[in-house]
Amino acid sequence: MLTVEQLLAAHKANVETLFGLTNKAFEGVEKLVELNLQVAKTALGEVAENTQAALSVKDAQELVALQAALLQPVAEKAAAYGRHVYDIASATGAEVTRVAEEKLAEGQSNFMSLVDTAVKNAPAGTENAVTLVKSALAAANNAYESVHKAAKQAADVAEANIQAMTSTAVKATQASTGKGKRATAAA
Repeated sequence: MLTVEQLLAAHKANVETLFGLTNKAFEGVEKLVELNLQVAKTALGEVAENTQAALSVKDAQELVALQAALLQPVAEKAAAYGRHVYDIASATGAEVTRVAEEKLAEGQSNFMSLVDTAVKNAPAGTENAVTLVKSALAAANNAYESVHKAAKQAADVAEANIQAMTSTAVKATQASTGKGKRATAAA
């Protein structure tokens, strides 16, 4: 059976884990705030520059060329921003997952120790019940491992899809900007 000291130690460890995860979450939020402040500051400077450039345009042809020149960097910056947000969220999620997996493994180990102790003290004739319990635990662990592997594969596929979509969006913007420049040059 569990003693009061063991329960208190487990409770203390859980509280420490909770505060550690809370700190990791705040670190992620802090990184997002820093990123957003940097983006806002940069955007404000670019708006001022672009406004000055637009005010100095002399004809429609220059305006079209200016718009085409401004479109490509905006799309690339939006894609980069999305990648940064995704990276921050992924890193924070990975840390939470790592801690959760450690605690799950620790809990499984503690439970198995408890089961082993109970097995050693089990009365004669309960071998079949003990075997059944151990078999059920092994099946549960195997099911968890399968789900965990599938979730990891899904996360990897999602990350690859995000990278591909970002790359495609930037390339499409570059292609349309190039067409706009050629059309302006032809006019």
